[in-house]
Amino acid sequence: MNKESNQPLPRTTRRDFVKATGIAAAGAAFAPRIAGAFAGGSDEIKIGLVGCGGKGNSDIRQALSTNGKVKLWALGDAFEDKVNNTHKAFAENDKFKESTDCKERLFSGFDAFKQVVDSGVDVVFLVTTPGFRPMHFEYAISQGKNVFMQKPCAVDGAGVRKLLAANEDAKKKGVKVGVGLQRRHDPRYIETVKKIQDGAIGDVVSMRAYWDGQTPWVRPRQDGQTEMEYQMRNWYYFNWLCGDHICEQHIHNIDVCNWIMGDYPGLAQGKGGCEVRKGPDYGETFDHHVVEFVYGKKWDTAGVRMHSSCRHIPGCWGDVSEQVHGTNGSCHVGSGRLYDRKGNEVWRSEAGGDSEQLHKQEYLDAIRNNTPFNEGDNGGMASMTAIFGRMTTYSGKLLKWDDCLNTKVDVFPYSPDFKWDWAGEAPVKPGADGLYALPVPGVTKVV
Repeated sequence: MNKESNQPLPRTTRRDFVKATGIAAAGAAFAPRIAGAFAGGSDEIKIGLVGCGGKGNSDIRQALSTNGKVKLWALGDAFEDKVNNTHKAFAENDKFKESTDCKERLFSGFDAFKQVVDSGVDVVFLVTTPGFRPMHFEYAISQGKNVFMQKPCAVDGAGVRKLLAANEDAKKKGVKVGVGLQRRHDPRYIETVKKIQDGAIGDVVSMRAYWDGQTPWVRPRQDGQTEMEYQMRNWYYFNWLCGDHICEQHIHNIDVCNWIMGDYPGLAQGKGGCEVRKGPDYGETFDHHVVEFVYGKKWDTAGVRMHSSCRHIPGCWGDVSEQVHGTNGSCHVGSGRLYDRKGNEVWRSEAGGDSEQLHKQEYLDAIRNNTPFNEGDNGGMASMTAIFGRMTTYSGKLLKWDDCLNTKVDVFPYSPDFKWDWAGEAPVKPGADGLYALPVPGVTKVV
């Protein structure tokens, strides 16, 4: 275990943390602009992409569609075929080919992230599988690069600690850090959350958050694949790569609840398991998690409860939303609707816009104009909240935030001695029956 990852992180002031970082992110677009502040007066921003999957391609399409000159300068991925496919997709697209100049800077392998960062880019988009995020972020910041990274930002407490430490360096250097929690840039969410925080439904007494849907995809094992390649290709079902779907998807809803509270939970307990998603291609993750988060330090006091549910089981009720209950009414946050205590609609937001596109525009504008923009702390804390929830469902225990953030049980192999090689050993291995060991509540240790 990396000794650095064992260092405990001093606890941040609870009440102001998430609210402050959310306001900073949402307000970046409205900060005063400083003409000619970008890179020696140049208007063109050179972008490098690390992680050439579907989300990486989507992020770059949005970045190249912003106002202002943007150039796709370098591509990197562990898999060469993904790099080549992404290059072809942009170089042969009539809309993007004039903004694509990366033919000489296509990198593959486990060290591709370093090659992209060192290729002369102004911004690096980190969109690999989440387990690698702290390592990649740490290196990019050490080289003074602006970073936009997708969520989650880590898969365990050690990764969150590494990321938050690197973000302190980012703040000192003044580089811009964006995190793909786009609801914080959605005009409807911004307007609705402000109404709640201003008391439109009274004091918040409870919240509900859902990402109950279907299994996204499965990539069965192919002939000739090593165990490392198989897990990397089928990354969604391995905890060391994905963090489980409570982290990879449900983080969005969890982050909204943190934003509303201007806080993060101090206690949690949960239940989960793998009821129907069985077999070797489904790895070591659960297909459902239900968590009770408490925004407060004591379990038996009137702290605000947030009831969190995420599920990947076909044929079941589905919902992706955040709902808030107050002393004077309730709110369906995503639809921007407030209700009185009798259930009558009393307000509806008319705001709208493509939150992901707005997010990229605000982020790149902040680089051009040298205005404040750093979402790294909130990205780390939101990731930790989702990890916190997973730790309760895997263990079946009532857990404290501090214990989970400072856990010595690592999920990702941070040791510098770990061999990153396609022929090397993967961090987890299947049993003789081809199945991977699942967490066992009541038995599995997480702290």
